[in-house]
Amino acid sequence: MFSKTVAIKVDVDTYAGTRDGVPNLLADMARFGVKATFYFSMGPDNSGKAIRRIFTRKGFLMKMLRTKAPAAYGIKTMLYGTLLPAPMIASSFPDVLRETERQGHEVGIHCWDHVKWHDYLPWFPKHLTAMELGRASALFEETFGHRAVTTAAPGWTVSPDSLEVQDALGLNYCSDGRGTHPFYPVMDGRRFRTIQIPTTLPTADEILGENGITPENIDRYYADNLKEGLNILTIHAELEGNAIRSSFVRLLERLKDDGVRCVTLGQVASEISNLSDCQLFMGEIPGRAGRVAIQGEPC
Repeated sequence: MFSKTVAIKVDVDTYAGTRDGVPNLLADMARFGVKATFYFSMGPDNSGKAIRRIFTRKGFLMKMLRTKAPAAYGIKTMLYGTLLPAPMIASSFPDVLRETERQGHEVGIHCWDHVKWHDYLPWFPKHLTAMELGRASALFEETFGHRAVTTAAPGWTVSPDSLEVQDALGLNYCSDGRGTHPFYPVMDGRRFRTIQIPTTLPTADEILGENGITPENIDRYYADNLKEGLNILTIHAELEGNAIRSSFVRLLERLKDDGVRCVTLGQVASEISNLSDCQLFMGEIPGRAGRVAIQGEPC
């Protein structure tokens, strides 16, 4: 009987992350027999446009320096959509996406345009929110031959309209926020019917460079901070699949040695029952510039 369970959620944000990070993660997870839930960015890589956050989000520049983002993501990625054209992600690497599912991992939609959603969702009219998810859904179905059953919002950024669109898509579950346990979301007085499975652990870019945490010991931090029961860890193809790949391999080794059960988010969704309704609101968390969707009190 397992006392601790970890569901690994993989956010794939960029062209380079899809090309390089995903195959690396597939190889590393195969070594340990681990299955995860991969969320793919389907449209253009406009990562270079995120530079605007230096002027709009307190702490963004310090986070970039603390996590050594230019080295981790690469100079080309940081110029896409500005000095370099924004390459299309999913349509450039359909075989990578299909191979992920072929190896037994779950696949879902992260977004169409990561930077656009992350930075501007609060100001989207409802039809634009629907169009962004609709375009991603159409290409997802074309790529995989079946519709998506799960999505995960870029930067944990949601709105009542985005939750409404997810309901309309008939998804089985989503992973849009940060919190402690699965729930049905209530936002701005409206209850939505798609289960939310929130990330419970901090991400690597939130804790690297803080409190003595380095790529050499972050695996120990995670292993030591798992709670009894369910833990949800979000990793990024660009970091755990590339820049700090060896750190992630050490974590997989620790999880195996400690007898931790590793599952997909779909397995989590299939095993939960008697969910409560909880508030979902946009707020701040340590280590991340800007606001994210946070699980609040039960309703």
